[in-house]
Amino acid sequence: MIGPQRRSAILDALRRGTVPREGLAAFAVGMERFEAAVDLDLAAVASGRGGFKAIRGEYGSGKTFFARWLQERARAAGFATAEVQVSETETPLHRWEAVYRRLVERLATSDIPDGALRPAVDAWFYTLEEDVLAESRIDAADGAALAAATEALMERRLAEIGRTAPAFSAVLRAYRRALLAEDAALAEGLIAWLGGQPNVAAAVKRAAGVKGDLDPFGAMHFLAGLLTILRDSGRAGLVLVLDEAETLQRMRADTREKGLNALRQLLDEIDAGRFPGLYLVVTGTAAFFEGPQGVQRLPPLAQRLHTDFGTDVRFDNPRAVQVRLQGFDLAALAAAGAKVRDLFADQAGDSGRLRSVVDDTYLADLAQGVAGRLGGKAGVAPRLYLRKLVADVLDRVDQFPDFDPRRHYAPTIDAREMSAAERAAAGAASVDDVELDT
Repeated sequence: MIGPQRRSAILDALRRGTVPREGLAAFAVGMERFEAAVDLDLAAVASGRGGFKAIRGEYGSGKTFFARWLQERARAAGFATAEVQVSETETPLHRWEAVYRRLVERLATSDIPDGALRPAVDAWFYTLEEDVLAESRIDAADGAALAAATEALMERRLAEIGRTAPAFSAVLRAYRRALLAEDAALAEGLIAWLGGQPNVAAAVKRAAGVKGDLDPFGAMHFLAGLLTILRDSGRAGLVLVLDEAETLQRMRADTREKGLNALRQLLDEIDAGRFPGLYLVVTGTAAFFEGPQGVQRLPPLAQRLHTDFGTDVRFDNPRAVQVRLQGFDLAALAAAGAKVRDLFADQAGDSGRLRSVVDDTYLADLAQGVAGRLGGKAGVAPRLYLRKLVADVLDRVDQFPDFDPRRHYAPTIDAREMSAAERAAAGAASVDDVELDT
C-alpha cells in the first residue's frame, strides 16, 4: 500500500511533467513482461557477477520510466542505484571521472534518496567492526585494539583494489582515523575526494597522502572499490543507469568516438569479472543502436549489442542484451490514466465523485484528444497526457464541485509546453505544424 507522502510526490512530479523518482509501480503499464527477466538479472548480479542491459525506444516509449522502475525494483531487492544522464559538457562517457562523480552524487538506497556514499562507507566500517568482534579476540571496550583490528581487516578486504588504486585505500584509512579523532571537517573533505569531487583542499589530500584530482583511469578503480564497500556493507550490488546515450550522436566526432570506445571498454571489463555486483543499464533510441552516428560506428560494440528484432514484438526476448520498448497506444494511455486517477482519489480521500466524473470513458476520450493534438501519435503523448490529467482535470474536479471536464475543458497543446523531442516526434517544427482535430 503506497503511503500519502509518496502519492503526493508522484502527483507533484506528474503535474510538472516529469518522471517520479519513486512509486512508479503504482501506475506502471506494460512492465509485467519484463519483471521475471529483470529479477533474474538482479539475482545473478547479487551472486557476484556483472550484468548489462540496453534499453531501446523512441521518445515517449518510456525509457526513463523503465530505467527508474528498474532502479526502484532493484532498491527493493537490496541494491544501491545511480542514474547518470549522458551529456557532452558535464558527463561525456569518455570522462569517467565526471561519470563517477555524478554516480556518487546520485547514489541512492532504499532509505537514502541521494548522496549515499558516506552512509555506505560508515555502514561498511560498522560491518568490519562487527566482523572483528564476532571473532571474539578483541574486547569491545578496547577502542585502540578494535580500531587497529578493523583497519587490518579493511586492508585485507581492499587488497586487490589497493594494488591498482592505492589512493582509494589511503583515503578510507585517513577517513577512519578522522572519525576516531572526531575531526568532522577532515572526514567530510576525504569523503568528497573519494566521491571524485574537484577542488578538495590540499590539507585534506595531505592527510591521506594523495595528490591531485581523480582521473578517468583512477575513476574506474574507484568504481570497483565502491562495489566492494557496497557488497561488504550488505548491499546486493549497484545498478548504474546511463540515460540518453543517444546524446553521443550529437557530439563532436572525436568525443563521440571516445564515448563509444569507453562504453565498449566498460562492457569488456564487466565481462572479464572486474566489476562484480555491477548491473549497467544503457538507454538510447533505435537510431543510436542502429544508425551511422551511433553504436554502428564501433563494430566491436555493435556486435556485442546486436539483437534480432525481426520477429513480431510479441516474441521479443526480455532476457536479450537489448530490449525494445514499444511505447503507448491509446488503450495503454487510458490504463495509465486510470491508475493515476485512482492514486489521486486515494490521496484526496474522495468519496467517489472523482472516479465518477473522471470515469474510464472520459480517460479514453482524453487520451484520444491529447494524442490527436500530437499528430495522432499516442507514443509521444504520455508525459503531456498525465500532466493534463492531473493539473488540468483532476485538480479542478477536486477543488471545484461544479467542474465537469466534458463541458468545461478541452485539451490544448501549446508549443511552449512541448519539448523539442516531442515536436520532432510529432513531426512538428512549430506550433503551426501540429495537427489539430477540428
